[in-house]
Amino acid sequence: MKKLINKPEDLVRESMAGLALAHPDIIKARFDPNIIYRADAPVENKVAVISGGGSGHEPMHTGFVGQGMLDAACPGEVFTSPTPDQIIEAARMVHGGRGVLNIVKNYSGDVMNFQMAAEILSAEGIACANVLIDDDVGVRGGVSTQGRRGVGTTVVAEKICGAAAEGGYDLERLEQLCYKVNLRGRSMGIALSSCTVPVRGIPTFELGDREMEVGIGIHGEPGYERQPLVTADAITEIISRAILEDMAYKRLVPTWDKASGSWVDKEITSEPYQPGDRLLAMVNGMGGTPLAELYIIYRKLEEVCQKAGLEIVRRLVGNYVTSLEMQGCSITLVKMDDELRQLWDFPVKTPALRWGV
Repeated sequence: MKKLINKPEDLVRESMAGLALAHPDIIKARFDPNIIYRADAPVENKVAVISGGGSGHEPMHTGFVGQGMLDAACPGEVFTSPTPDQIIEAARMVHGGRGVLNIVKNYSGDVMNFQMAAEILSAEGIACANVLIDDDVGVRGGVSTQGRRGVGTTVVAEKICGAAAEGGYDLERLEQLCYKVNLRGRSMGIALSSCTVPVRGIPTFELGDREMEVGIGIHGEPGYERQPLVTADAITEIISRAILEDMAYKRLVPTWDKASGSWVDKEITSEPYQPGDRLLAMVNGMGGTPLAELYIIYRKLEEVCQKAGLEIVRRLVGNYVTSLEMQGCSITLVKMDDELRQLWDFPVKTPALRWGV
């Protein structure tokens, strides 16, 4: 294992400290428990937007804290969920009197700990709403997950909901907006190599020189199928076809029920894309893929969408949801409307995303 670290157990804390020192006008760091939060927090008379998860996916979530996006992020240890204490303390620090929206990726530890935090905060008089992101079409009844994993659409939800909170949306309206983004988002990824968690020191799984893993998770979870390595164009076709075909499926969406304080499954029928639909497209690197290769993927994705009569109106290409040093990529598509497009364009100033300011 070769990594630019000191001690594996100090990785998260030292990375947080460096991030805060590099962007003192945007964010601050707090330790014990670990939290990255807006330098101007709390912002009064605004719903606070919080997210979090295991470290190792940078810039998600800590790089997305700032004006027009997250008020706070709770980084767990590498590939480990944040604790309820982190989430509770973050909410206490950044809530501005109008409640807290927690954007939660669909992993069992994240779901459980954000639920526990929401219950405690609600008892303290801080209104909370938890919205689950479960956009990974690579999960096909996987036995190692509790359903679809939350991946690339999380970034889009954090940006759009952060903008809406900045623009004055109340908690109920913000919650519904986040559900809307999740229902319109689909993602899938492939890996050309595994990744190595520092405290373990060995790759999570092994791939041959001419193999690729299709449908991988961002914690190094193997995908649903191992295939011979093919060209960038063929990989783009595999991922985009899975995403576009998924849109017509019925699915159960975990929904936060405030009355019972628990998640309940709500059946919805996802609308298939129609010719003329407008999309946001994100081609995301997993941490070890050169940007030049990601642009090759994006080039083919534009072609695939055009042939399907779909128009990409907003785009991101780069490393946004990584898996340490994994080689590979993911594609996220989100069906846009005027509301979502305007909120996406809203000014944002974070360490990793910045425009309009």
